[in-house]
Amino acid sequence: MTTERVDPPELSPPTGFSHAVVATGSRVVFLAGQTALDAAGEVIGDTLPEQFGTALGNLLTALRAAGGTPADLARVTVYATDVAAYRAHARQLGAIWRQLAGRDYPAMAVVEVVRLWDERALVELDGFAVLP
Repeated sequence: MTTERVDPPELSPPTGFSHAVVATGSRVVFLAGQTALDAAGEVIGDTLPEQFGTALGNLLTALRAAGGTPADLARVTVYATDVAAYRAHARQLGAIWRQLAGRDYPAMAVVEVVRLWDERALVELDGFAVLP
């Protein structure tokens, strides 16, 4: 797969995301929403950063099982139950992203939701990747 991150100078500089990602490849992998569930199906972590790290790890586990890597991510949507808390932890969440997924950011959006499927979940990530 080849990807080109496009960040037009007319838009504000992106921080922790790319404005657009042009992906060329032969397989598209759609990744289901992942929360901070452990292997037993229980939400782990009491804080947003803890849950974000687990949810991102789960998303990347699904991606790797499909044959992809974090660099193959073209789009990720983050659903947060509290966007103000997400913004307050942005630096920490960015550090977690870089530790687990590197510095190749996909096109991203953060959306506030009333609640997630599991009432204890604070964040959920879904997305898609383009593989060679």
